[in-house]
Amino acid sequence: MATDRLKLYNGALTIIGERSIASLTTNEESRRLLDNQWNDGAVRYCLQQGQWRFATRASKFHYDTAITPAFGYPRGFAKPSDWEGTAAVCSDEFFRVPMTRYSDETGFWFADLDDIYVKYISSSEDYGLNLAIWPPAFTEYVKTYLASKIVMKLTNDKERMEMLVKPRTGLLAVAEITAKNKDCQGDPPKFPAQGSWSRSRMGGRARGPLRDGGNSGSLIG
Repeated sequence: MATDRLKLYNGALTIIGERSIASLTTNEESRRLLDNQWNDGAVRYCLQQGQWRFATRASKFHYDTAITPAFGYPRGFAKPSDWEGTAAVCSDEFFRVPMTRYSDETGFWFADLDDIYVKYISSSEDYGLNLAIWPPAFTEYVKTYLASKIVMKLTNDKERMEMLVKPRTGLLAVAEITAKNKDCQGDPPKFPAQGSWSRSRMGGRARGPLRDGGNSGSLIG
């Protein structure tokens, strides 16, 4: 079920044992505290904590001729305004060839290619900030994060604060791990990279009647 800002606010209030609000214009301290966190980038912070599939955007970038590095890689690529984290940088559009010769710096990528292909965590209204596409586990994570940011100001209850922010076993830590685990379950199957030993056995091409680099007529391959 899709969420919205009011549901997130009331979910956070429920977690800390406070009563819900009727609307986003309610004149209550709890709403004002939640507004402050929302406007201070609470959702962007949560997006930055993982490589969420629903928020991952793939784009091709051509080097910016206005960027002239003083040294190192000769091509500079400005990061987009909705960038919240880099998931993959590749030299091909199918993201099969990960790049190792590049640097990821504040506001820029640098490489020695004219074009690079990047998967990144996006806070665009079509990706990470599109509340309608949030998975339930991520929704719970955001609710719990909001709760952790207002619990002391709203309740002055150290026990409730500890319940939320205790490392590893607090509600926030559990919600984050759960969201990441649920997100990973939707990933496609991944296969280990072929090692040099198996490549050398194949001699760079498929051999044998099974075209697997081996010899079905011999026990030793």
